[in-house]
Amino acid sequence: MSCEKIEKSLVSYLDGRASERERAAVEGHLKACAECRERAEEFRRLWSAMAEVPAAEPSFGFDARLRQRIASEPRRKLWAWMVPSPRLAASVALLVGLAVFVSLRPRHVQPVNTQASSEEQFQMIKDLGVLENYDVLSNFDALSDLPAAQSSEQQEEKQTDPGTGESWNRLATGVRASEGI
Repeated sequence: MSCEKIEKSLVSYLDGRASERERAAVEGHLKACAECRERAEEFRRLWSAMAEVPAAEPSFGFDARLRQRIASEPRRKLWAWMVPSPRLAASVALLVGLAVFVSLRPRHVQPVNTQASSEEQFQMIKDLGVLENYDVLSNFDALSDLPAAQSSEQQEEKQTDPGTGESWNRLATGVRASEGI
């Protein structure tokens, strides 16, 4: 037998209330297991110490006084269980009042503009592709490897015409000014 099973039947074994089969199983286990044997000895020592303590006797007339107090208690009537306590009655009244208040409140229902909502739905469906592309681009790791964007002044310096030395932007603005655009 395991120690857990013995622990359950150890008290009945020590009291002498165990059956013959349980007694034989516990005795066999106690011979093999030192921990359970030590636990059984602890129980025996505890019971022997408790046996030395005198039993407390109730005072003379305790039984008579107890019976007299029980007899003097008023007996509850059979229908007394149907009378609610004041707390229960108050809480039920509040609950009913709250239910009436909530049910009589005017309901403010705003009219639904179906045309506006269908237009909003169409707009959302129309922009769905853009949102999908944004999600793809925001999670695209290759974009983080690109160099940072250059300022507009640096771009003008780098974009010069090899023949004249003027920047492409200045040349384009000069042409536009001469064309009257």
